[in-house]
Amino acid sequence: MHSTLRKLILVILPIAALLFSFTIGRYAIAIPDLLSTIYQHFFTGNRGTNLDTVVFNIRLPRILAAMLVGAALSMAGAAYQGMFKNPLVSPDILGASAGAGLGACLAIFFAKSGMVIQLSAFFFGLIAVLLTYFINLKFNFEPTLGLVLGGMLVSNLFASGTGALKYFADANDTLPAITFWLMGSLSSVNKHDLIMALIPMVVGFITLFLVRWQLNVLAFGEEEARTLGINTKRLRLIVIISSTLITSASVSISGMVGWVGLVIPHLTRSIVGPNYKTLLPVAFVLGATYLLLVDDLARCLGTVEAPLGILTSLIGVPFFVLIFKRNIKGWK
Repeated sequence: MHSTLRKLILVILPIAALLFSFTIGRYAIAIPDLLSTIYQHFFTGNRGTNLDTVVFNIRLPRILAAMLVGAALSMAGAAYQGMFKNPLVSPDILGASAGAGLGACLAIFFAKSGMVIQLSAFFFGLIAVLLTYFINLKFNFEPTLGLVLGGMLVSNLFASGTGALKYFADANDTLPAITFWLMGSLSSVNKHDLIMALIPMVVGFITLFLVRWQLNVLAFGEEEARTLGINTKRLRLIVIISSTLITSASVSISGMVGWVGLVIPHLTRSIVGPNYKTLLPVAFVLGATYLLLVDDLARCLGTVEAPLGILTSLIGVPFFVLIFKRNIKGWK
């Protein structure tokens, strides 16, 4: 019964958060009006009202983007924590976030459009992780240690590039745009951004979901996993590629949003345990719900929208302290 109730809560929670997110904002919408608008949009073809525009053109893309980004960062963080067997690992461990940040800043610096910014961020995130993987292969480090060291080097390199761009950017125009993007926000997300990010995310989600049981075997160690028939090198590469796809796609539409991929996997582990067959799907649900609620707070906290990345840090740090002490015993 306890397990059934928990599953029921995990189903109801994101649905309730979704409906709640549609109703709040500077243009409040009552639940009956929301349901009526949805019905008219799909069954009567009445799509020209103000409510229809707010629900489907403004709030729906942002709500879906928040849920996708939260789910992506949570799944990537959980997968990396399992692969590296380290509770302090997050999705930016291999430099994807730093690379995406530099890519977006380059596009903003040269005054490119929103689509170019998104594409630049995505591909630079991929490039950063490729460099990390190349460094590990080139110097023949121990696999996990080499990846961590390579990620640190690449992250610092790309962060330095971002700092240089900020130094040379126009203080009245370009610099504020770069700074705002780096703080994280979903305020400018539209349907086209969502569709572009959705393709790599779906590929990454499905792949991680299919190999999630093998992450349990990695927890036994490299030799034990090989003894059980797991190709650890291939599995590690699959996890890196999948996590990089969803992390880069997330950062490309949301900017730098920290702590989600570190905190939510720990929260999930404290609820359902360390079995990755259950851990990854539940991390997906909790991450989506968490970031959606934080984004609701960002757009309703004051007259000016609060940066999403700042809020996730302010909430994530004390939250992490509370749950980490409970979970740390399982890593020893």
